[in-house]
Amino acid sequence: MKLLITGGAGYIGSHTVRYAQNLGHEVVVIDNFSTGHQWALNDCEVLDVDLVDRDNLDKKLKRRQFDGVIHFAAKSLVSESCNKPNMYFNNNIAGTINLLDLMLMNDIKNIVFSSSAAIFGSPQTNKIDENHPKNPINPYGQSKLMVEKILEEICKAHDLNACCLRYFNAAGADSSEEIGEAHDPETHLIPNVLKSLLSDDELLIYGNDYNTRDGTCIRDYIHVNDLAKAHLLAMKYNNESKGFSAFNLGNGEGFSVLDIIKYSSSITGKKLNYKFAPRRIGDPPTLVANNMLAKKKLKWEPNNSSLHEIILSAWKWHLKYN
Repeated sequence: MKLLITGGAGYIGSHTVRYAQNLGHEVVVIDNFSTGHQWALNDCEVLDVDLVDRDNLDKKLKRRQFDGVIHFAAKSLVSESCNKPNMYFNNNIAGTINLLDLMLMNDIKNIVFSSSAAIFGSPQTNKIDENHPKNPINPYGQSKLMVEKILEEICKAHDLNACCLRYFNAAGADSSEEIGEAHDPETHLIPNVLKSLLSDDELLIYGNDYNTRDGTCIRDYIHVNDLAKAHLLAMKYNNESKGFSAFNLGNGEGFSVLDIIKYSSSITGKKLNYKFAPRRIGDPPTLVANNMLAKKKLKWEPNNSSLHEIILSAWKWHLKYN
């Protein structure tokens, strides 16, 4: 297949580009490099363009044909979305509409959309399935849910196939140790734990009074390469099933903040210097996916997502590049 991957220089995007290339697919990447990294890409055409820039996007993609689009490009910091909701709605929604308009004009019929568990808001069940109520509690989650609704309506009106993948906590790094998780600022727990272990800086843990087994938040961690695999399976599913679909992607198991610290210390042989701070507003006690529908319909199985394998792969990458 010939694939267009937006946001392909980002964390999950670059791993999906690498995974698709390893399967023999031709990849063209769109990225404005506001958060992505040129070093994360090899052996593919790269279009440096912002999806919000409609005129430039038209010039870059006019009459170009692809078998499908995998759409990662988005702003994704929850706290930033609360302070700058207009930027998030413009980037995540208007940019997607521009992309969809071009897909329709160029008769490109398949898209896989990078959605998020943030569309669900505060969980009402121990494990979140696709039918869980969708009540996002921040503009980031709202923007992802709005794009899902837009895709669903366009699929009804046009010959478009769209698969939305709602993932929980992406983590880990590629076994090549050439690409890994590099955000600025870094907001994710595992890389921050590993960075603190390398630097011996103190790490703040937000909240130890949740109604969980050890008082800290519980999250579902999924290896980034397992997510990459799901995107290619979703593209295949589009061709076979047609129309709109959506799947939750997670490991199906929950690990607390203290679990992450314990595993990280065991793997690295280092003791983390940390202290507890008050809870952050809006952090639910538990977020764990019910991944059974993706396993059944996409024939997807997370093969790299034991917590030990996730942290070990991330640690190897951090040792090499930090």
